[in-house]
Amino acid sequence: MATTGNPQEEARRMRLLVLGINYAPEFIATGLYTTGFAEHMAAQGIETHVVTARPYYPAWRTFDGWRAPWWKARRSENGTRIVHCPIYVPATPKGLRRMLHYISFVASAAPVLLWKALTRRPDVMVLIAPSLLPAPLLLAAAWLAGSKTWLHVQDFEVEAAFATGLLKEDSAGGRFALAFERRVMRRFDKVSSISRQMMDRLRQKGVPEHRITEFRNWADLKRVVPMTGTSPLKAELGITTPHVALYSGNLANKQGLEILPEMARALSHRTDLTIAVCGDGPMRAPLQEMAKDLPMLRFFPLQPVEKLNDLLGMADVHLLPQIAGAADLLLPSKLTNMLASGRPVVATADLHTALGQEVDGCGRVTPPGDARAMARAVEDLLDSPEERAVLGASARNRALERWDMGATLSRVKTQLEALAGQRVVRQAEDGEERRAREGKA
Repeated sequence: MATTGNPQEEARRMRLLVLGINYAPEFIATGLYTTGFAEHMAAQGIETHVVTARPYYPAWRTFDGWRAPWWKARRSENGTRIVHCPIYVPATPKGLRRMLHYISFVASAAPVLLWKALTRRPDVMVLIAPSLLPAPLLLAAAWLAGSKTWLHVQDFEVEAAFATGLLKEDSAGGRFALAFERRVMRRFDKVSSISRQMMDRLRQKGVPEHRITEFRNWADLKRVVPMTGTSPLKAELGITTPHVALYSGNLANKQGLEILPEMARALSHRTDLTIAVCGDGPMRAPLQEMAKDLPMLRFFPLQPVEKLNDLLGMADVHLLPQIAGAADLLLPSKLTNMLASGRPVVATADLHTALGQEVDGCGRVTPPGDARAMARAVEDLLDSPEERAVLGASARNRALERWDMGATLSRVKTQLEALAGQRVVRQAEDGEERRAREGKA
């Protein structure tokens, strides 16, 4: 919604500021949902500001055309004011280098965030995690501006680091990270996450019940629709086999992607199958090395968003591996569009986890790390087109019921307005008290 130029009308508009390290032109994972959230709010007439980093994900390389070491401001078609901050991007995002990556974002975002806090006085300031390192900065800026605060947790990065071995829980760094996480989470006025299990984690960390809310990711149900014929992308990519099992998205260690080459070996007798991996990230080169003797396992670049439906429709079966211990720390964002595509999903998870419950009835759930079980599930589905059709229809219905973008963001907008209303009431009460004091004087 464009501004009218009328100062009184501008003053009545709710003001929102979003701080998050990932944003468009990144078009997968957290960046996709942060962009959708901010752009939707701007389109609804909310004055929306975004402070983010220069794009780098999932390849962990700054995008071409974005490598200048300074800030870049732009405005989207919906009127969102976006500032991209310079950031250190390590080629191998592990340990100290990953920490420096986040610290560099906090340092470069600080002057922009503080300036916007003081000049625009947002009603609500939202931090998208990961990472939590910018939390003290946002809380300080919100205090200066008198803003309400909202933390949205896409995944619990500290515990995911424990699960993947990047950080030891009993180490000094691990204990500090957990204490820091608990302390900052409880400072926000509202804290949300993307599944019931992850909301339970917030409770375990001491976040008061009245501050916790669900803010699910969503599927683009208009862009992603079940495909009835052969996807044109198969020919474009040179895939000639009748069947395709597809993994698409970020290639990182917390996905447990090492299972894919093992699964491919167990399926090497299937000359009718291509296992397609479309994506980028730090695990791409190691996976290619593991699969160098597996011609059925092929790697392709991450496809542009314009080809998303062709990509997802290319699959007979979607693959969604996840490591043991991480299933309730995150809910893979790629799941939403997998379900929307009307294709069954084979996921590695325990049934009681958030991922297991979302996939149950829409595909097969196999034990994490069990490549042979995953291979059996894929083969059973390939050999049973009737079951694939039934599970695929269930997947589409689940996306319609649980993952609709408009319904999700409408609920969040209502909660943002309620939170902003609390700020307005507080300001009015402060004004009345000030006038009363002045009258007595």
